Amino acid sequence: MPTVSSTTSTISSSASISTPKVRCFDPATSSPATFHHRRRSMNHSKCSSDSPGANGGAMAAIADQKIVNGEAGYVLEDVPHLTDYLPDLPTYPDPLQDNPSYSVVKQYFVNMDDTVAQKIVVQKNSPRGTHFRRAGPRQKVYFELDEVHACIVTCGGLCPGLNTVIREIVCGLHHMYGVNRVLGIEGGYRGFYARNTITLTPKVVNDIHKRGGTILGTSRGGHITSKIVDSIEDRGINQVYIIGGDGTQKGASVIFEEIRRRGLKVAVVGIPKTIDNDIPVIDKSFGFDTAVEEAQRAINAAHVESESIENGIGVVKLMGRDSGFIAMHATLASRDVDCCLIPESPFYLEGPGGLFEYIERRLKENGHMVIVIAEGAGQELLSESMRTMEQADASGNKLLQDVGLWISQKIKDHFARMQKMAINLKYIDPTYMIRAIPSNASDNVYCTLLAHSAIHGAMAGYTGFTVGPVNGRHAYIPFYRIIERQNKVVITDRMWARLLSSTNQPSFLDPKEVARKKTEETQEPKASHDRLEAATAVLIV
Repeated sequence: MPTVSSTTSTISSSASISTPKVRCFDPATSSPATFHHRRRSMNHSKCSSDSPGANGGAMAAIADQKIVNGEAGYVLEDVPHLTDYLPDLPTYPDPLQDNPSYSVVKQYFVNMDDTVAQKIVVQKNSPRGTHFRRAGPRQKVYFELDEVHACIVTCGGLCPGLNTVIREIVCGLHHMYGVNRVLGIEGGYRGFYARNTITLTPKVVNDIHKRGGTILGTSRGGHITSKIVDSIEDRGINQVYIIGGDGTQKGASVIFEEIRRRGLKVAVVGIPKTIDNDIPVIDKSFGFDTAVEEAQRAINAAHVESESIENGIGVVKLMGRDSGFIAMHATLASRDVDCCLIPESPFYLEGPGGLFEYIERRLKENGHMVIVIAEGAGQELLSESMRTMEQADASGNKLLQDVGLWISQKIKDHFARMQKMAINLKYIDPTYMIRAIPSNASDNVYCTLLAHSAIHGAMAGYTGFTVGPVNGRHAYIPFYRIIERQNKVVITDRMWARLLSSTNQPSFLDPKEVARKKTEETQEPKASHDRLEAATAVLIV
């Protein structure tokens, strides 16, 4: 690969970058810089809405990791750039500097050496740790304005804010960069080759943020990489904005790899979406605040029902297949919940310290109680009792049984056997009501920032990345960091302790299990650091 210009050498004035195997470039200036390139196989066997393995259409993706090492343990995990494989691309002045709307801004452009730290709580002698490239407009862009032909696709389940992101990408491209050619891909990934497209203009998308769902439609599955990239190439599309969860981002990563293999000048940008807030690295996903706020209505209804009758129990099932963030935050915000059950915290029903014993005690103390349960909680108990076979949807997600109905019936059966205490139980499932509502004010602002950060990155030639806030600052994050794991509630963390204190519920955990989890969390940062050191050592050798 030829040596080309870069400014990454300015990332840290004291950075010491080891001799690399490959010379690479960052596109903004003429000063050369060097990177470590690591090749990493990514397993896509369990992709979600866009499973690259679905329908037999995809290859396993191989991602280049662009790593810069500096003093004091500084590590920049950079994102790919079009010039990594198209080194002779011309640049153009960023039109934002002539945009009257931005005339009051003191500094138009992000400094090329700006990075965002993944960890901000440090000690005086601790290493500086992992950083990501800061999002924002650059002085030079890699697309002429008349050249840009963008497309937007939404995949997976519904989430508040999808229409807002679509609107802000269209309006941002038009108002900030003068881009007038934007296509909407209908029906998720399969829409690239099996459905129609919609021409998107600021007028078309003007009011869509006031509606729930997505005007483009969505689907699970349908990821056939070759057909998708063929469609992108045939239509002359050169900016692809992909909105979806971890499975969608896995699919986006595979699309990027195929585009790079073909040598196409196409920027692929992921915008992370999951109502469950289970995408790692970023602070939170859009739609989460709206979901927590709307969940309050269901919890309030359960509280009113339960306290209005003797021995009333209100059971509310909320979203959270593998992560209980919505249930936890809704419980903390409500203060009317007596017990919160999430996938990360195992519980049991019978015996001393079990859920039934706690319910009995709470009813004797207060005369009523409210239970919030995430949809993925207690699935191992439910599967054992119902002896169900594991099945998956088109995304590869395990099909869950309705734990809310199951636990409601279990509670009724338990008190029927006791014959000491008659209960009145009401079960509320607001899942699809929450998914389908428009985003609230907080999420609308957040979606705007995500869309604008994505646009700036694509125009600056970056590709193969996901955008999101890290410690309050928007950053460009390599796909492999987003799809390597799921974000989960840490039940040995202070936030879960606050919930236990608020509800006064027992932890339902064996003390040995708590000690084991604490040990794992203590060892994980060291293990991650050791893996990074080992990979770097291989490069140097």
